[in-house]
Amino acid sequence: MIRSTVARVDLGALTSNYRHIAEALRRETEGGAVPGIIAVVKANAYGHGAVQVARALEDAGADLVACADIEEGAALRAAGVRAEILVFGALSVSDLDGLFDGHLTPTISTPGAARAVQAAAARYRQRIRYHLKIDTGMNRLGFRFDNLRRTLPELLSSDHLELEAVYTHFATADDPGSPLFDEQRRRFDRALDDIAALGGRPRYRHAANSAALLRDARAWLDHVRPGLLLYGAVPPPLASTVELSPAMALVSKVVAVKGLRVSDITGYGARFTAERPTTVAIVGAGYADGLDLRMAGRSDVLIRGRRARIVGSVCMDMLMADVTGTDVSPGDDVVIIGAQGDQRVDVREVAATIGSSPWEILCRIGSRVERVYR
Repeated sequence: MIRSTVARVDLGALTSNYRHIAEALRRETEGGAVPGIIAVVKANAYGHGAVQVARALEDAGADLVACADIEEGAALRAAGVRAEILVFGALSVSDLDGLFDGHLTPTISTPGAARAVQAAAARYRQRIRYHLKIDTGMNRLGFRFDNLRRTLPELLSSDHLELEAVYTHFATADDPGSPLFDEQRRRFDRALDDIAALGGRPRYRHAANSAALLRDARAWLDHVRPGLLLYGAVPPPLASTVELSPAMALVSKVVAVKGLRVSDITGYGARFTAERPTTVAIVGAGYADGLDLRMAGRSDVLIRGRRARIVGSVCMDMLMADVTGTDVSPGDDVVIIGAQGDQRVDVREVAATIGSSPWEILCRIGSRVERVYR
């Protein structure tokens, strides 16, 4: 059985997005060295389903995918993904055996993680390749850019660890007005010089997430790391000339239709009171499916090709939409994210109406929502 609320994932759109990003990189480098692509499939591929997405991207030519932690990487490997799998996240609370069992590539971002991976590699009698993360100003994970001559020598001299790549992460790539983006680029250049002076010889460098990829070709370096772009959404407030198609539509069904008289309320908290005779459609989707409470009174859904404002409250399993003047019946399709007829509600619109981000909207789509692939 399939619940009334499903996420329809178009793997053809996904792989088309991947190819169009690759084509844009080739076009813009004009015969020079073309950056490779690290396809980001962390957080269940931004809610799209990591295993299916990784397999599709692999078939499209991706040979390097990135996930958040060892557990995500192990699940991909167990599902038969053959591409190299980079683990972005911290290793301090993970079972490091998974790195070796799954042939995963770790990120080393702290001296403690370096020593732990070194000890595990020695125990396995293996030499493991790793990506070195440099903190250039986000102050989350990474070796601090201006302290490398003190913190890196032990790591770089390890007999069991091989430096594969060096990377950083921009804090404000999606904010054109922030000077920190350029400052982080300069700090990363300085860090690369220091690493070279210490004898570090990485095969490649990477820094550009989706926003940085769109914003500044100087940040492309040797590889880029598209995430949101792969799924057909552009990081706001940026624009893109890359041809992209949304890879997911979130749809549900009308489960009931109810007429409200003047002064009737609907939903928890009595936040909506009918000021005129009103018809509401009861839709079988709610916050247990990942919808945000703030959508009530702000966001629209599509029913019969028309926009209908969510009213009252988003409940655990249902929401109400004002369909006054539209002939609506139980069983009608409801589009929460996606297109219907000539209307579209995209993930950027939903995020903007509630003061959130496209990343959050996609990642919050719940586990009980079945993903249907085509």
